[in-house]
Amino acid sequence: MLKGLALTPPVIGRIAIGKVVIKDGKRLPEKDDEFTITTQVQRQGGWVLHPLDQQLRAKLAEGPKADGDKETAKKEAKLRAIPVRFLFDDPDLNLRANYSVFDRATGRPLCVGNGQTCKRATPSGIQALPCPAPEGCELGAKSGCKPYGRLNVRIGDEDELGSFIFRTTGFNSIRTLSARLKYFQALSGGHLSTLALELRLRGKSTTRSHRTPIYYVDLTVRAGSSLTQTLEAGQALWRQREEAGFDQEALDQAARDGFAAGAFEESQEDGAAVVDEFYPDASTTRGSSTSRADPGQPPSLAARMDRLLTQSETLDGQPTT
Repeated sequence: MLKGLALTPPVIGRIAIGKVVIKDGKRLPEKDDEFTITTQVQRQGGWVLHPLDQQLRAKLAEGPKADGDKETAKKEAKLRAIPVRFLFDDPDLNLRANYSVFDRATGRPLCVGNGQTCKRATPSGIQALPCPAPEGCELGAKSGCKPYGRLNVRIGDEDELGSFIFRTTGFNSIRTLSARLKYFQALSGGHLSTLALELRLRGKSTTRSHRTPIYYVDLTVRAGSSLTQTLEAGQALWRQREEAGFDQEALDQAARDGFAAGAFEESQEDGAAVVDEFYPDASTTRGSSTSRADPGQPPSLAARMDRLLTQSETLDGQPTT
């Protein structure tokens, strides 16, 4: 067994709400107002769509449209909700969020922290250091450190241990998903993995966004189902799994041990793709408040909240793959 290698949930596809486009010779993120489900194969024109993307759009096109218009309706359908389940009962295993810095040249993770402590790659090896959050960190101020979240979900029943990954640097998405996961875990008696839920794309506008919409991801019960019905079905599935010998607690522990096996979750190969979409240019990922921050002086609560609000209104509209 390789040492120092994080064992992460197997990924069979991606969920995005944006894409990378080339403008003036630069690769830049471009926001979107719908989900896109892709494979892990990338070609010159972008990521290859997953068959589930077409299947879900086809369902949206069904209904009041006439038969002759279904193909047009399929192309025009906006995919703004995706039915999902989770691999784990522990919310922190399904969604991992932290402050992250990547080497933009190689994609190698340099530092990962939670606002209190961090793991940082140094010439002498991985070190555990205090994490003052990006505003009060010299490395973070120089390298464009920002919140970075990874959510693993199941779509469909073809591979019950395979997952689709949704990546985001949007504070709105991270905060909303974190809260919803904990709420659903509490309501289900800890049986989060048995609930039939859906990812839903929401929009809002603020004065900081100049009244243009920004998009973030929420987690709700599926359309047409109530919370009570979802919980009852989840309990029934839990009993069915228990009778079959399904050990969810052991699965959660195996995932927990796997994440702990490595210093960083992203490999250098995955990090390069993350940098391409989320850390394209240091000058565009740092606000003016960050560039003026004094690394030796911890920022005030007001300054930190102001920066987080700014991130939530600029980053949630960027690609979250």
